Parts: sequence; structure tokens; C-alpha cells
Amino acid sequence: MIKKNFLRNTGTFLVFGGPSIFAFIAVIVIPFFVGMYLTFTNWDVRSADTAFIGLANYIEVFQDKVFLGQLWFTLKYVFFTVLIANGFAFFIALLLTSGGRGEQWLRTGFFTPNLIGGIVLGYLWQTLFSQVLPYMGQKYGWSLFQTSWLTSTNTAFWALVIATAWQLIGYLMIIYIAGFSGVPTDVLEAASIDGASRKATIQKVILPLTIPAIVICVFISLSRSFLTYDINLALTKGGPFASTELATYHIVQKAFLSNQYGVGQAEAVVLFAVVAIIALTQSYLLKRLEVES
Repeated sequence: MIKKNFLRNTGTFLVFGGPSIFAFIAVIVIPFFVGMYLTFTNWDVRSADTAFIGLANYIEVFQDKVFLGQLWFTLKYVFFTVLIANGFAFFIALLLTSGGRGEQWLRTGFFTPNLIGGIVLGYLWQTLFSQVLPYMGQKYGWSLFQTSWLTSTNTAFWALVIATAWQLIGYLMIIYIAGFSGVPTDVLEAASIDGASRKATIQKVILPLTIPAIVICVFISLSRSFLTYDINLALTKGGPFASTELATYHIVQKAFLSNQYGVGQAEAVVLFAVVAIIALTQSYLLKRLEVES
């Protein structure tokens, strides 16, 4: 009887979970291990000869000052993107859970940018920064927008951050709204009865009780920001003067344009390690702040 139930449960699991497991293994697991193997070879798609070269690719990665500079640039980009996206998403979620009219429509509107593909999003913001805003800046005398942000190394960085954060805010907002819904109403009522201000309620009640949502949002925004490629390609193409090339942009250029697949894959592994360390560290630190609701 136990064996029969086990076989029936296994069959049910394979029917419903089998396709997902197969897709995960085929798309994630196998390419990951094949990619790890390639980092130890000098594989070139134009040649059938592949030799094992040990750690030579990794040594070249850490000697590549261009990649290390772009990795540092990526860290700065990710820091400001995560900070801006989560800050705006948190406070928009607060506003859209206050019981005002039209909240559902506003939630839909803020979520819409997340549905736009990165390439399309990049071209939209490119038009905005290079044509629309300069036109308005010249017409109304706005010195900040009189020239295209994409022609200056400093403003191009902020253009990239703003475009990415704008796409992320709506998705993070939904998670924060779900987190706020888990805050017990009796705790909020008790804070109100005790005379706590709105600011104090947010700091002392809402923030501690929504740490799980914050952990998820920071993790998602970190991973998506580190892996940004399409917006970088469509918005700035790494310019001006290669000042906005993210690490992922460099990796693609190295692997598919320079045909240095081993080195490019080694750079991807290094980037993966950096993302994993930062993501797990922030998750651990934020979870220590979590309190029982």
C-alpha cells in the first residue's frame, strides 16, 4: 500500500513538476557547468581545437584593468539604482495603501513600465534624454536639460540609473504592498492610540514588520541591476567614450565580438560570484533586523 502511494505520488509529481525540472536542468544547470568548463579552456568557435589551459583565463580577467574598472562602475550603478528604486517603490506603496480613491488604477499605471522590454525602454528614454528634454530645456530655459544627458559622462550615468529604476519601481511596489498587507491592523491601531505620528509609525512599526518584503525587493533589484544589458545597449551603447559600459556589456563584447569565449565566460563567473556574495550578505544582514509580527 505504501509502495503504491509512493509510486502514485511520484507519478503525479513528474506529471506536474517534471516539465519545469527538465526546463531548469536544460536551461540553467547544464549551461552553468558547461560554462564553468569553458573558463578553463581556450575555446574558439572558429576552431575545432580546444585546449585545457587551467586558470589562465581567470588570471587574464584580474589583469584586465578595463573589466575591473567596469566592474567598479557597475557596483556604483547598482548601489544608486537599488537605493532609488526601493525608496520610491516603498513610499509609492505607502501612498497606494492609504485608502485613497483610484488606487487600483494608479497601481496598474506604476506597474506598467515593468512590462516594457529593456530594448524598447532604452530607446524610449534615449528619445526623452536626447530630444524631448533638450527641447523643453531650451524652450523654457531649464539649464539642467538644455543639452542631452547622453553626451556627458556624468549625466549619462544618471540617465542609465533613472531608466533602470523607473522600470523596477512598479514591480517592487507590488511586493511592498503585499508586505504592508501583512502588518497587523491592531498594531497600527495601538500606535495610533498611543499618539504616534505617521513618521514614527513608519519607522517603529511598518519598517520592522516589512523586513521580509524589503529583503525580497533588495535581492530582486540587486540581481536585475547587476545583469542589466539591454537598457545599457539601447540607451547609451556604453558611451560616451565607453564611460557607461556595465560589466555585462563588456562580457558580451568580449565573448561574442572578440571571440574570446573562455575569458568572457570567466568574467561572467567572477560577476556571478560578486552578485552572489553581495546578495547573500544583504539578505543575512537585513534578516537580522526582522521581528516577529
